[in-house]
Order: sequence, then C-alpha cells, then structure tokens
Amino acid sequence: MIERIDFTSCRRLLGKAYNGANGKKIAVEYEGRQYMLKFPPSGAQKPTDLSYTNSCISEHLGSSIFNMLGIPAQKTLLGVFTVSGKEKVVCACGDFTADGKTLYDFCSIKNTVIDSEHGGSGTELSDILESIEKQQFVNPGKLLEHFWNMFVVDALLGNFDRHNGNWGFLYNSQTDTAEIAPIFDCGSCLLPQADEKVMRNVLTNQDDLNARIYRFPTSAIKMGGQKVNYYDFLMSGEYADCNEAIVRIVPKIDMEQIEQFIDETPYISDLQKDFYKAYINARYEKIMLPAFEQATGESLTNYNSSQGFSQSF
Repeated sequence: MIERIDFTSCRRLLGKAYNGANGKKIAVEYEGRQYMLKFPPSGAQKPTDLSYTNSCISEHLGSSIFNMLGIPAQKTLLGVFTVSGKEKVVCACGDFTADGKTLYDFCSIKNTVIDSEHGGSGTELSDILESIEKQQFVNPGKLLEHFWNMFVVDALLGNFDRHNGNWGFLYNSQTDTAEIAPIFDCGSCLLPQADEKVMRNVLTNQDDLNARIYRFPTSAIKMGGQKVNYYDFLMSGEYADCNEAIVRIVPKIDMEQIEQFIDETPYISDLQKDFYKAYINARYEKIMLPAFEQATGESLTNYNSSQGFSQSF
C-alpha cells in the first residue's frame, strides 16, 4: 500500500527558516524528525511563465535516485498540506542541519578563494575546478569526485539548475570541521515544467523526446560562457575525472529499481509515472550508455562480464 502523509497538523518549528527561490518553505516536526516542507511555486513565485507545479515531485524523485546510486542525498517524503482550504502536494526534506551544523553553499566557499578573479556565483567550469582545488574546507580530491558524480547523475535526470548555491558543505562549529553536504535541491530535474500535454507529446512523439535528450535541458555549468549540453560534453571525453565518474556511476543505475520506485510514488498520475519512466530510460539509453562506452571502449554488458558484475538493467 502506498503511504500517504498529511503534514497540515504537524508542529511548526518557528525557530527555523530557509532561504532560496522556487516556492515557500517551512520547518515542521514529523515522527520526531525535523523536515523542511517545500511548496510548489505559484503565481508571482514562478521563475518563468511555465508551470512548475511538478517541482516537488522532481525533488523527491531526484533526491531518491541519488541515494539509490550511493550518493548521499537528503531524505525526502511526499505528502499534502492544506493552505486556505486548498490541498497542495509538498516535499518534506530531512533537515541535515538539525544537529546544529551550518550549511555553506559552494558559492560562499568559492568566495573564500581570494586569489581567484571570479565571484562565487560564476558557473564557468574552469573556475569551478580551480576553486575546488584551492578551497581549504574539505579534501580537494574528494570534492572533485563528488562534483563529477553529481554532474553525471544530473545528466541522467536532466537537471538544468545545479548552480553554486544548491550544493556545498556542512560545518561543525564544535569540532571546527567540514564535510560535503548531502545532495539537495533537485527540483529542477525531470522537466518539472512539463504539463500533461507535454508529457503526452514526449511519450508519443520521438522528435519531442529526442529534443529533450539531445538539445535541452542544458546544465547550469558553462564553458566559454555557454551552458554545457550534457550529451555533447559527456561524449567528448575531454575531462578524465568526468570519465571516471561515468565509469563509477553508470554500472550502478538499476532501471528496474528506479521504475518500481516511480510506480510506488504517491500523488502522481499514471501519465506522470509513464512519463518519468520513459524520460529517465531515454536519457539512460541515449546519454549514459553511449558515454560509458566512450569512456571505457566497451559496452556496459561486456564491462560487467569482465568485472564479474551481476546486475539486471
């Protein structure tokens, strides 16, 4: 039975508030744990003229898939919250700062690299890589691996807005130590602006689907001032560290597990389920698998056989 949760009567935690765009956010307690409830943007909050009502679904699916692939991400739950008599689907994100740790986004960390000529918000790839190497908060090698892992999974999920403000570090003032924060803010994955018409077109028209695989969405990361096209970038094989991330991540992608998870997700229609499964499958087959073959020189099936893997895809 699919679990359905109503957060309306949960205790509000008034001493906690969250910044950021794309929807209202409040802190609540649910089953003894602290959560940030994210509401879908509406009205003047919408970042564009498109509808972003699926952003909470994207948040939950995207974060959960990161966790499936062994990349620590925020724990999420879908539920409802009634506002002024209207029930809204919301995403409850486990608050990983509830134990007193402070979240510093990469934009803030990037600003600590004082010998860089670029500001914290800039997403030019060369500048990001330089800042990863020069920052002094966590091991640069581990941070570089994390960055490329995140980039590869964002490519699978079609995340168009992984900027420097939505990933970063947790700082513990008691021990004066920092660690890489779990992945968060995945609401820009999986075409959150797609309405029912777009979903049907993607499911029935190969050209519409291919456009959303090969042309857009693009990454928020830039090269030469232009946003990176995921397919072109991964197929170029230009960055060895990115190639290594492809080899780490792709064999872990279990489409059967992902599809089962989507089928068991509450609050979404059969059309939405079919759309999410088809979209992720297409990005897996048309981007991830070719990129893996480019990086290794062999198919995933042959690679798994040579490595002794036994995993169903």
